[in-house]
Amino acid sequence: MKKILTATMAAVLATTTLGAAGAASAQSRNDPRHEQRQDRREDRRDFRQDQRHDRQEIRQDQRQYSRWQQAQRRYNAPRYVAPRGYAVRTWSYGQRMPAYYRTSANVVNDYGRYGLRAPPRGYQYVRSGDDVVLAAVAGGLITAVIAGLFN
Repeated sequence: MKKILTATMAAVLATTTLGAAGAASAQSRNDPRHEQRQDRREDRRDFRQDQRHDRQEIRQDQRQYSRWQQAQRRYNAPRYVAPRGYAVRTWSYGQRMPAYYRTSANVVNDYGRYGLRAPPRGYQYVRSGDDVVLAAVAGGLITAVIAGLFN
């Protein structure tokens, strides 16, 4: 008899606690503070999606500047003169181009004329022999090489 009475009391207590918790949660759903939390959560979610989209765009821009590519068309240009004391050499991605190669005489400012896209901010096209190199203005780090652009 005591076992049945104890089991019944435990069942009654369990249902009242669950009922109170259910009522409290139902009440909190109608609470304006709950709606504010939902709005903030959605705002954070939108912000993260925007950040993700921005990172994807940056990666796509980086991929468009292939590290090494063969020119689709060759252009006539004046004869290339290497810096004094230096010979024409082949450059590759990741190397640093010294400042004497990046003088104003070798910088390609009319890139649209040669079918090149505008360089990203902080970069410039530099002619080296028949090739064009996309290098950083500040440090000379080579980002892309377009081989055989000039005759």
